Amino acid sequence: MKRILEGVVRFRQEVFPRQKDQFQQLASTQSPEYLFVTCSDSRVVPSLITQTGPGELFIIRNAGNIVPPFSNFSGGVSATIEYAVVALNVRHIVVCGHTDCGAMKGILYPESVQNMPSVANWLHHGEAARQVVHDAYPQLTGDDRLPAITRENVAAQLRNLATHPCVAARQASGKLQIHGWVYDIATGEVVAYDPAIARFRSIEDRDAAAAD
Repeated sequence: MKRILEGVVRFRQEVFPRQKDQFQQLASTQSPEYLFVTCSDSRVVPSLITQTGPGELFIIRNAGNIVPPFSNFSGGVSATIEYAVVALNVRHIVVCGHTDCGAMKGILYPESVQNMPSVANWLHHGEAARQVVHDAYPQLTGDDRLPAITRENVAAQLRNLATHPCVAARQASGKLQIHGWVYDIATGEVVAYDPAIARFRSIEDRDAAAAD
């Protein structure tokens, strides 16, 4: 805890003064252009990966970067999506998975989370990805399935996003775009889902990354 407290002191004394004007502008309003949905994993740092600053990303984090499909039961993820789309008018939603994801391992190996009932219940939202990997990648076994389920989970969450009425409406009017990414912790590479070919391609390829 000492390290964190010392960090707060350095922020207050050294970092904040350099960005004081920006924080004063943000003190009473925000207008982020992006909703970034990613995993709670400590190795994933959205602002670092995207090189963005305060006020630019509206962020949802949870185990497995999961977006439950729309239902009459409104949970925190659904409420945050609705707020971002309707109140903040974000123009882009990014769902970002990552390599070596513990949640994806939990989906592949449900026995590993059997003593964590809340986690096990949450990971049921990844069942579609597990089934796709089982049926479409029969040649893969064991941990060789991890990259595939990581990608397929992102694709599944994009489909879930589209079930939310506010997202569907804004997409239909051309006011909102959704994107699926996978971040490689070891290399820093980010690949993006290309719906035209139903595959992930390097984000450096402009055909894979949606432009403004």
